[in-house]
Amino acid sequence: MSLQKITQVTGRGVYVPGDDIDTDRIIPARFMKCVTFDGLGEFTFKDARAATEAEKKIHPLDDPRFAGAGILLSGSNFGCGSSREHAPQALYRFGFRAILAESFAEIFFGNSTTLGMPCAVMKPDDLRAVAALIESDPAALLTVDLMEGKVSVADMDFAAALPDHAKEALVTGRWDAIADLLEGLDDVKACAAQLPYMAA
Repeated sequence: MSLQKITQVTGRGVYVPGDDIDTDRIIPARFMKCVTFDGLGEFTFKDARAATEAEKKIHPLDDPRFAGAGILLSGSNFGCGSSREHAPQALYRFGFRAILAESFAEIFFGNSTTLGMPCAVMKPDDLRAVAALIESDPAALLTVDLMEGKVSVADMDFAAALPDHAKEALVTGRWDAIADLLEGLDDVKACAAQLPYMAA
């Protein structure tokens, strides 16, 4: 079952600086009692946002200039820590459709890909340059082009790479493994019917 082919993601950006931002920071554990992932978006970076507010400052996700941003920028090793899939689910439900960072934790990267949310790696200097551009013009549109391996903003292009396996899954619409399994359900049932231990 081919899903949406994701070749480009366009939207405004927001920069949440920091390295080693772990999944507990993205979605604190106390909000993981949900039966489904619905509603997780409002708790994205909940504690970090509250701590920033307590310091009489504005967290990037609460800054009106970046309201509705669909592309998140951050530092290295983004999504590290526990393997909770709630983290990319929360980011997706917050409204993000792509993430740009210097590097990603492997499990977070995989969980994001299966949501159809590309995680592209950029060089630190390029990432900071894009962050500076959106800081100076929050309305600027970014385009993450998976086919060309670049991010375009303000008539400038920056390299942004994805591993070949993730790129192929996204651009061909084969990024959801469960959808692939359901597509082959008849074959699965036929195979299971031939297994003696499945008949018991």
